[in-house]
Amino acid sequence: MPAVRLRDASMAYGTRVLFEHLDLELAPGEFLAVLGPNGSGKTTLLRILLGLTRLAAGTAEVNGRAPRRGSPDLGYVPQQRAFDPDLPIRGRDLVRFGLDGHRRGLPFDNRQSRARVDDAIRSVGAERYAGAPIGLLSGGEQQRLRIAQALIGDPKVLLCDEPLLSLDLSHQQAVSELIDARRRASGTAVVFVTHEINPILPYVDRVLYLVGGRWAVGTPAEVLTSDGLSELYGIDIDVIEVRGRIIVVGSDESTPTEPGGHHHHHHDHHGAGHGHGTRSH
Repeated sequence: MPAVRLRDASMAYGTRVLFEHLDLELAPGEFLAVLGPNGSGKTTLLRILLGLTRLAAGTAEVNGRAPRRGSPDLGYVPQQRAFDPDLPIRGRDLVRFGLDGHRRGLPFDNRQSRARVDDAIRSVGAERYAGAPIGLLSGGEQQRLRIAQALIGDPKVLLCDEPLLSLDLSHQQAVSELIDARRRASGTAVVFVTHEINPILPYVDRVLYLVGGRWAVGTPAEVLTSDGLSELYGIDIDVIEVRGRIIVVGSDESTPTEPGGHHHHHHDHHGAGHGHGTRSH
């Protein structure tokens, strides 16, 4: 049974088409990167799988069933956002919310749930700081704990919404390796929305590229080509490989900085996406 299945799936807001007639089957343990410019429908796709948004047409399934809120089949790693330094929640409290946060009131605490929290924290290497207030931890430490929270329910599918955003290169690598190790050990399918393919390129099985209402799906070598992206964007795009990293150049002016301000990352496909982001509207 596919971990995720989309059949003839279409999504639009008014006259703005995000994608249409999208067919996709994701096998258990498969790592799918979802790429494309801002506004192209990447996060909307995650919301559809989470049961928060309905398709305009077609069907979506997660582990053989229609998506629904709070499904135990799903783990979700949100975008990195800073916590208030004064927030009176420890790292392990954040992880425990993944076990019972959907219940009303405070999470119950018993020996079995504590053991599961401990295991999840250990699996992401966060033992050293799990007892500290979450708001005092670094972005990379917080993301490790968010991954532990997402994995504690033993999900069949892990949905990641730009989990590397604002992390430095070493933390990007560590978080990517954690997610890859999980899917290899447990057969968890991964849907990984990102602006940057390079940190996860060693792990990606297939790419879904969304832009301007169009889409392409295949291996990175099949999708991330000059001809393929030029056809999707409707303009000339150059794809160059340098020392194992993919560089996408849309035009002379498309050299934006990363969201985190790290200008040295503009060598990614992000350049094409942001240089011509209006094409997605």
